[in-house]
Amino acid sequence: MSSARPEHQVLELLVERGAEAVEHPGGTLLAHLRRVASLLEQWGAAEEVQRAGLCHACYGTDGFAVSLLELSERDVLARYVGVRAESWVYLYGSCDRGAVYPELSTPGPLRFRDRFTGETSLVCEEDAAVLTELTAANELDIVMVNPEWGARVGPGLLDLLRPARHRMSGPAWDAWTSTLERPGATTR
Repeated sequence: MSSARPEHQVLELLVERGAEAVEHPGGTLLAHLRRVASLLEQWGAAEEVQRAGLCHACYGTDGFAVSLLELSERDVLARYVGVRAESWVYLYGSCDRGAVYPELSTPGPLRFRDRFTGETSLVCEEDAAVLTELTAANELDIVMVNPEWGARVGPGLLDLLRPARHRMSGPAWDAWTSTLERPGATTR
């Protein structure tokens, strides 16, 4: 990952682009991005995946419209996090959740719809696994910092992830199940 810059420079970019000023469940977008990267680190994800987690919402997402970078600035983010991590950030941000999430359970290449271009393609298993892990970390962070929201939607998210379990790391799956099974958590 020699092309990636040190984490403090990535954080400086995120602050420069306003992540510290954007409200997000549990505080600011910057706080959320840092917690997602931390979850990925706890789960033993590769550094490139952690960097993608730190920047996963830079282009906005299907569930969060605010973007810190324009799509025309993909090269800027690639200079900070590396080409591979940036490609996962784009994959996460471009994911048409309504079309892709039902496909997460299928084995083999993932049928993927890009919400920016409207194009459908097949995503290799490695990238599909990273997309699933980023999704798991993103949603689990929100479940943990917003218990009311978590009680309402957490079980449905677990239902989404359960059939995609083959694409998740053991620690990610364990974190999901232990969070929703702790006392006071709502489960189905």
